Amino acid sequence: MRASGILMPIFSLSSSYGIGTLGKEAYEFVDFLVKAGQSYWQVLPLGPTSYGDSPYQSFSSFAGNPYFVDLDTLKEDGLLTAEEISACDFGDDPHRIDYGKLYENRFPLLKKAFDRFVPDKNYHAFCAENAWWLDDYVLFMALKKAHGDENWSQWEEPLRLREEAALSAARRTYAGELAFYRFVQYEFAMQWTALKEYANAAGIRIIGDIPIYVAYDSADVWADPAQFQLDKRLRPELVAGVPPDAFCEDGQLWGNPLYDWAYMQKDDYGWWKHRLQYALKLYDMVRIDHFRGFESYFAVPYGELTAKNGHWIKGPGMELFEALKTALGGKLPIIAEDLGFLTPAVRELLADSGFPGMKVLQFAFDSREDSDYLPHNYGRNCVVYTGTHDNDTILGWTETAEPNDVKMARRYLHVDDEEGFNWSMMRAALMSVADTAILMMQDIIGLGSEGRINTPATLGDNWQWRIGAGCVNDWLAGIVRENTALYGRLPQSEKKQNKNTLQ
Repeated sequence: MRASGILMPIFSLSSSYGIGTLGKEAYEFVDFLVKAGQSYWQVLPLGPTSYGDSPYQSFSSFAGNPYFVDLDTLKEDGLLTAEEISACDFGDDPHRIDYGKLYENRFPLLKKAFDRFVPDKNYHAFCAENAWWLDDYVLFMALKKAHGDENWSQWEEPLRLREEAALSAARRTYAGELAFYRFVQYEFAMQWTALKEYANAAGIRIIGDIPIYVAYDSADVWADPAQFQLDKRLRPELVAGVPPDAFCEDGQLWGNPLYDWAYMQKDDYGWWKHRLQYALKLYDMVRIDHFRGFESYFAVPYGELTAKNGHWIKGPGMELFEALKTALGGKLPIIAEDLGFLTPAVRELLADSGFPGMKVLQFAFDSREDSDYLPHNYGRNCVVYTGTHDNDTILGWTETAEPNDVKMARRYLHVDDEEGFNWSMMRAALMSVADTAILMMQDIIGLGSEGRINTPATLGDNWQWRIGAGCVNDWLAGIVRENTALYGRLPQSEKKQNKNTLQ
């Protein structure tokens, strides 16, 4: 079934409080998607971020980002006052996120809300239902704060090794902090659930995003180190990355600990079952980042400064996905991020899984050779993107890509200068045979490189872009809807209505 959607991070939504939240602007974006004839809203990972602010390096695979908790909702619930909120400085640039000011000002506000919060049966039910991850997470966060935000590997040995006496003492000492972090997760969960229900009721399905790896400095690794390739001191033996290529001569050194797949196999992949089952509560579909790592993963010795000295190791392959299908009940609503160097074995894994892979149009126009990313090479079972969070915007790409590649794209797309390069490329995605097309919001509003979300292998100036107030409007929705209808991607009920209108 042909459909389309828009990729728009929560943090990139407009708001008065320095970062996008789960408040009214999120609901207005759902309304925009409906008016634009879309079927999907794709978001980036929702977890709490650490140094560098990347949603792909989170303190937990299960927790929600405290910055996304909407302050106006807390005000409506009587937990904050308008004066308390307006007294905080969240930054003065409506188009960029100032994470330093958020860190300084958001948590004191949430503490005030917590002090006024009266637990009820819904709160107690949430804590009981999620205790399997929540208890470790809140203790981890309380201990990080007590240790000046140090990596858990620097804590004293009894806590680092999770000796029960030390954990029990910490739970008593930091009981107030544990309750605070539980409150924040409860508020996030209630607000996210309400937003998702609103979207689903309007016919919008949410595509989530889960990184293949977790951060070393996370509750996941601290709470269950046996799942990872760690030495006796609980330091990584090997870490994740990707090898050198034409884009980066040193490769990319991600630094995440690698899974101990042999251990996971003995447990019938229980950790992954919990992770995917939880993700499918949050989202209607999930994109799994770096899918090729399940076939073979690139391992770099811990302590290396680049990824040059890494090597490939065989992954769990289809065995993992068979276990997940059995546990979760058949077909899994997964999009496989199959970008990068794809071997025949990776292609075979993708085919065996049945998951749709990704096609990125910005990768299509290598003037030196034919590309699998050119629309005339697509099959139906794929999701086409003009670009992703790791790409420049379309207009930015035209300024930074090889001139011959841009020239080829202009010829292939029949670029109309009046309409613009961005709409020519988005039309190509919409008219392709791919079952699903996902557009970037920055491309829809015609931004250049100032709208780029992330530049891989760099620190600073990433994950900061925010859309301006007023950019999400009915006029723009009408243009998107017109193109969506033209290429047969309206929801089924909308297709019938559109056909009657044309007649």
